[in-house]
Amino acid sequence: MACKIIAVASQKGGVGKTTTAVSLAAALNRMGIRTLLVDFDPQSNATGNFGVSRRAIRADVRAVILREAAAADAVVKTPYGDVLPATIDLVGAEIALVGEEARELRLREALEPLRGDYDVILIDCAPSLGLLMVNGLCAADGVLIPIQCEYLALEGLSLTIDTMRNVRKRLNPGLELTGLLFTMYDGRTNLSGQVAREVKRHFADKIFKTVIPRNVRLSEAPSHGMPVQYYDRSSKGARSYDELAQEFILRLRLMPRARQNGKDGAGNG
Repeated sequence: MACKIIAVASQKGGVGKTTTAVSLAAALNRMGIRTLLVDFDPQSNATGNFGVSRRAIRADVRAVILREAAAADAVVKTPYGDVLPATIDLVGAEIALVGEEARELRLREALEPLRGDYDVILIDCAPSLGLLMVNGLCAADGVLIPIQCEYLALEGLSLTIDTMRNVRKRLNPGLELTGLLFTMYDGRTNLSGQVAREVKRHFADKIFKTVIPRNVRLSEAPSHGMPVQYYDRSSKGARSYDELAQEFILRLRLMPRARQNGKDGAGNG
C-alpha cells in the first residue's frame, strides 16, 4: 500500500486545524495505520499536543528542510505515534530559503524517504499563505480542510481552495482535495446549519460525513500534552475523531495492520 501524504490546511486560524491533525493522527495510529504527524506550523502546537518537550527534540523540521538533518533522524516516537517536531525557529525558514532553487519542494524532498515507513503522513500546515504552506501543499497528495461553522470561515475556505489550485497548476499537478471537515459544530444554532448548507452547495461530494462538535475536552487536551483520545476517551470530541478516522480510512482505501497482542496500537510498532 502506497503511503498517502495529506496536508491539513486552512488559511484561516482558529478552525481546529491542529486539533484535527493531532486527533486524526492519534486515532489512525490506534487503529493500526502507521501514521507520522509532521508539525509544519511555527506555533509548534502539534508537537506539544503529542507531549514532546523541547528537550526531546534532536532536530526539528526547520533543520530538515534546510538540509541540516535527515527527516528520519528528527522523528520523535511518542505513546500516541511518531511526530516530526517543530519549534519557533521554523518561522525563520522562509527567510533562510530565499534565493534557494526549488525552495517550494524542500518538504517533499525531505519526506520522500519516509514513505516506505508509514501508511499516512499528516502535515499540520501553517495557517497563512507563504512559503511554508506552499511547501506543505507541494509535499502532499491530498488536502484536508477544516471549516469552522461560521461565515468568516467561508472566506478562509475560498482562499485555501484558490491556493491549492495554484499549487496544483504550477508545482504539484497530482494534488487533490481529500475532503472538507466541519468543526466546532453547534447544531443548536441556525448559523452552523446555514454555513454547512452553503458549503454543501459547492462541495457536496467532498464533505466528510463526520462532524466535529464543540467540545470542552478538545480544548482541554492540549494543556495536558496529549490527544483527546488519551485525555478523555469517552468524550464527544474523542468519539467524533475516531469516526473521522474510520471514514478517512475508507476514503483513502487504507488497510489497518494487525494490532500487536490484539490491543490498540498507540505507536507505530
